Amino acid sequence: MPFSKLHKPYIGHVVAIVTVILWGFTFINTKVLLGCGMSPVEIFVARFVVAYLGIWLFSPRRLWCTTWRDELRMLALGVTGGSLYFVAENEALRWTMASNVSFIVCSAPLYTILLALLLFRDVRATGRLLAGSALALVGIAAIIFNGHYVLHLSPRGDLLAFAAAWCWAFYSILIRSVSKHYSAVFITRKVFAYGLLTIIPFLLWHPWQFPLSGLLQPMVWTNLLFLSVVASLICFVLWSWAVKEIGALSSSNYIYLNPVATCIASAIILSEPITPIAILGLLLTIAGVYLAERRKGKVA
Repeated sequence: MPFSKLHKPYIGHVVAIVTVILWGFTFINTKVLLGCGMSPVEIFVARFVVAYLGIWLFSPRRLWCTTWRDELRMLALGVTGGSLYFVAENEALRWTMASNVSFIVCSAPLYTILLALLLFRDVRATGRLLAGSALALVGIAAIIFNGHYVLHLSPRGDLLAFAAAWCWAFYSILIRSVSKHYSAVFITRKVFAYGLLTIIPFLLWHPWQFPLSGLLQPMVWTNLLFLSVVASLICFVLWSWAVKEIGALSSSNYIYLNPVATCIASAIILSEPITPIAILGLLLTIAGVYLAERRKGKVA
């Protein structure tokens, strides 16, 4: 067997891990932009506009999918992985604690497994996969609460966070079907386009108010540049490719590593303390992901 084919699945896992780690940094970027006065919808629009303009440098110039059914799937991807996901997640932060939102959103891999088992006959989840997912979820809880054993429930905010988690689960399932027929770059461009199109109702509800001159502030444009070019343009392409190579279940399972990256980045950049409980959570999360991905036999 050629060397490239032998190692290709492992490259898919590495790409998924790197993508999730980069996404883990975005919490800090978004937090900075919110502090500068930008609203969640404004951050999304600025982020996706720059990413969409950038993707045209690499994307094929074709406008439409081969079939209208695939075009509708792309529209659904733009909603579940773009407008509705980001609005639900960011609005949830207005009504409940960030720890609640992070914990609930990062449970998306469990919902992805559930949807895959319900929708696809060729998908089977082993006890190892479920046990690893549960262990990773326990680790995430330890990281997020970081030694503070208080859970503040807010029905409105928590429901919005659950909506965001389910959005990402549907996104992971939907992208599985289109990745077989279209390139990762083309899929990403369609996601950006439909994400921007479906954010219009939210803009009508909350019109843009942030001064355009404020976008020239170094603190603003540097964070937006990371969110748009790295976290959106590059990471969405990488994620689409990873899902195609290793499947929806395996790629989604790495979402558990998102809080790990956020916790480490917060400690380095924001000087936020990491307690022994958080360190234990980091180890449990990594062990859970390793257990879920270390298989005996084939898991679809």
